[in-house]
Amino acid sequence: MNGKLAIGLALLAGAVAADEPPPARRGELTSLVRQDCGSCHGMTLRGGLGPALTRESLRDKPPESLAATILYGRPGTPMPPWRAFVTGPEADWIVRRLQEGTLDEQ
Repeated sequence: MNGKLAIGLALLAGAVAADEPPPARRGELTSLVRQDCGSCHGMTLRGGLGPALTRESLRDKPPESLAATILYGRPGTPMPPWRAFVTGPEADWIVRRLQEGTLDEQ
């Protein structure tokens, strides 16, 4: 592997790792989604009062829009804002995990 490519890959890996919450926080976020989000979106996240949060249902949704919904809610609907409980990068992590179907993987 040439040196420039190796450096680029190392920088990319560092950038991705920097967006990952620490392990304990990942567990807290997973519990938040399963318990708090699950109370409206269904305990299996397959839908309820709110729409399903499965990989299939979120596949074509823009991640930025989903993260904004987590942070700011949806005015005029039961979807509340969660920005008092999660940061922007944490909302991005939740969206990424939901869209990948890997929420429960630590």
